[in-house]
Amino acid sequence: MTLRDLAGMAEARVDAEWNHTSAILAMLANVNRDPKHSSYHPEDFHPLRRRRNRSAGIPVTRDNIGLLKVFCSSGIAARARKERDA
Repeated sequence: MTLRDLAGMAEARVDAEWNHTSAILAMLANVNRDPKHSSYHPEDFHPLRRRRNRSAGIPVTRDNIGLLKVFCSSGIAARARKERDA
C-alpha cells in the first residue's frame, strides 16, 4: 500500500463522516426551522461540498428567446434536411 492510497482512504473517510454529520445537521435545522422558510439540505452544512447555485444560468426573456429558437430550429431543420436527402 502506498502513501497515495492511504491519503485517498483518509480523504474518503473524512468525506463520509461529513456526509453523516451534514445530514444530521440538516435534519435538526429542518425540525427547528420556521415553516415559512425553505428547507435545508445536507450540502448547506457540508464544508467539503460546493453550495448549489440555483441562480446560475441565463434567464430566458422575451429579448433573448429568439436566440434559443434559432439554435433549436437550425438543429431540427438540419436533421430534417439530412433525413430527407438520405
